Amino acid sequence: MQNPNAVAIIPARGGSKRIPKKNIKLFHGKPLIAYSIETALDSGLFEKVVVSTDDEAIAKVAREYGAEVPFMRSKELSDDFATSGDAVNETLKRLQAMGEEFTYLCTIYATAPLLQKEYLVEGFEKLKNSDARVAFSVTSMPFPIQRTFKITQDGHCEMFWPENFSKRSQDLEEAYQDAGQFYWEKIDLKPNDILFGKESLPIILPRHLVQDIDTPEDWKRAELLYAALHQDRFDSWNKLKKRLHHKEKIIEFYQGNIYFMSIGKNIGHEVYGKEELFLRPVLVYKKLTKTTFLGIPLTSQKKEGSFFFQFSYKKDKTSVAMLHQMRVFDIRRSEYLSGKINKNTYKNLEKKVTEFLQVTSSSKKKRNADEGLNRWQL
Repeated sequence: MQNPNAVAIIPARGGSKRIPKKNIKLFHGKPLIAYSIETALDSGLFEKVVVSTDDEAIAKVAREYGAEVPFMRSKELSDDFATSGDAVNETLKRLQAMGEEFTYLCTIYATAPLLQKEYLVEGFEKLKNSDARVAFSVTSMPFPIQRTFKITQDGHCEMFWPENFSKRSQDLEEAYQDAGQFYWEKIDLKPNDILFGKESLPIILPRHLVQDIDTPEDWKRAELLYAALHQDRFDSWNKLKKRLHHKEKIIEFYQGNIYFMSIGKNIGHEVYGKEELFLRPVLVYKKLTKTTFLGIPLTSQKKEGSFFFQFSYKKDKTSVAMLHQMRVFDIRRSEYLSGKINKNTYKNLEKKVTEFLQVTSSSKKKRNADEGLNRWQL
């Protein structure tokens, strides 16, 4: 589904005051910004998913979850008065100056853990097949705005439209608001109207998928909504795990084989499986017993660094072995054989694993030495 002319830009400024470090604060076990990054990548719509930030900690987390941070945001756009639109425009211009060309831009907010990829796809398809300039997420108001009122300076009520007091809710026209999740636009078209105007297409989201996160109260409400949406995932996994435990057929398996396996709904930063069977491809790195092996989960998301090993075992498809997620697996988790890697790839993988273990071992020794020095100094 990937569109080579589309870029996603996620503005994420540091220095949030009402919710300190909001963009990377853990939300159900993951940094908040990770949800927007993963949904954008999972949609398959974008050639690049870029984070615009002035904060090195945010940049580090963004890269860990697969986004690109090719440069840091300018100081002029890093204060409380800079808008997200200004930051996105700056990022786009700098990408274009680097020779990048795009037809479509999608601004995605970093504070959208309820974002669903199907609405991103709907927004792109509707915009692409129309003469509109923008397509953005909206949701309906929970109460008729025609019957709203204000509180006057002397503490009394005053309706904005008193003539609507006796009208039934169903007789009043429905109103919508900006859902604050994503904004598609055609880059080459210049705006001739405001966002909420005739050049824009609304992508309507159900209200239970919409929550601004500006205050601690907003954060709590978003957590409750997310928990309600995902409350059965751990229960479903526990039921499936019991069935797998009693699986009678034990298949023969070999090093270098890649199986789609039910690896579960895991905790925090641990990688997890997808869909009904919680499946993810796992590479058999070292066979341990008749039923167990040291395995490395795979991902199709682009990742770089000492924690990852990139290779191909199917034509025109790149996989990445997540070395930091390596652990012991039981073959009873396997659903089907996906393929296998060749001898040369396996040898290169062994070298990469050795380097990875050396790096992690050196880091641990350094931490222990530093801790010992600190204790001595104290």
